[in-house]
Amino acid sequence: MIERYLAQMSTYAGSIDGLILLVAVLVGFWFFAAEGMLFWLVWKFRERPGQKSQYLTGTEHHIKRWITWPHALVLVCDVFIVIGSIRVWNEVKQTLPEPDSTIRIIGQQWAWTFQHPGPDNELDTPDDIFTVDALHIEVEKVYHFKLESRDVLHSFSVPVFRIKQDALPGRSITGWFEATMTGEHDIQCAEICGIGHGVMAARIFIEDAGQHAAWVAANSNSTTP
Repeated sequence: MIERYLAQMSTYAGSIDGLILLVAVLVGFWFFAAEGMLFWLVWKFRERPGQKSQYLTGTEHHIKRWITWPHALVLVCDVFIVIGSIRVWNEVKQTLPEPDSTIRIIGQQWAWTFQHPGPDNELDTPDDIFTVDALHIEVEKVYHFKLESRDVLHSFSVPVFRIKQDALPGRSITGWFEATMTGEHDIQCAEICGIGHGVMAARIFIEDAGQHAAWVAANSNSTTP
């Protein structure tokens, strides 16, 4: 359902969408059930001419079951949400597949700097490629990223990947993604980071093997996107 409005472009995007949908359905059901019951009770037990509204303490046995049973059912729904959350968390955060390549992502007020490996596919070597606000990756390749911040708290967000990871000053945070389709999409900072937060946007270019090899060859030792 979410994919109708925002494409799923990473291997785990579908799992995250599924979890969001699970939470929306279970929470939404109980929200509308509770609100419907509330308005029905207000209407049914309203004060009318010759009949006072009823006052209930909630301690009556025949009334308490209307609280106890829904409460138990809500807890059962919570179990499904917790299990689904743990499964997705383990897939995205706890499982770190072997990388085909590693990149460094640096947030600063108010731009993203990306350090790509050059033709040797090794990071922190002389042929690395540095770009500003433009990240180039190859489709169907597992990428590890080293996320850093030079100043304040930022948050690296790629909506089509369903990824959002905070960048903390003084730390290097490792994460991963694997793109499933080629294309060009938004990168955002999803954390208020100062007056220029709204303009801290970048683009991710997901290329096929030939396109990416050509880009790497053309931009090795370059400092422009």
